[in-house]
Amino acid sequence: MSATVELTKENFDQTVTDNEFVLIDFWAEWCGPCKQFAPVYEKAAEDNPDLVFGKVDTEAQPELAQAFGIQSIPTLMIVRDQVAVFAQPGALPEAALTDVIGQARKLDMDQVRQQIAEQQAQQAQQAQQQGGQGA
Repeated sequence: MSATVELTKENFDQTVTDNEFVLIDFWAEWCGPCKQFAPVYEKAAEDNPDLVFGKVDTEAQPELAQAFGIQSIPTLMIVRDQVAVFAQPGALPEAALTDVIGQARKLDMDQVRQQIAEQQAQQAQQAQQQGGQGA
């Protein structure tokens, strides 16, 4: 029995909404580095049973890959409280994956949400300023 969940466009939103911490491996059957990363990812899933480890087959779910702007695979994404806090292409070695999971666990999500709100406010202010210049 696999410790990972196959994510599709049908169950993706529900999985991310219902779980506080979701790791997502974007992969494809033909991808050599994806196949090398798979056992590392599977072991991490077994070592962290409190987290959800999802896999998105980019060939079967092109809409999901496109929605997240996946350019190369494998790409690992971590979503906490429905916020993508990590996204990086490439097959991570076991130690690096363990480190990334540890760092993501330590994030203060209130602080992350505050930073996002500040960035959005700055972007809105810049857009407003640029819109006023053309008049």
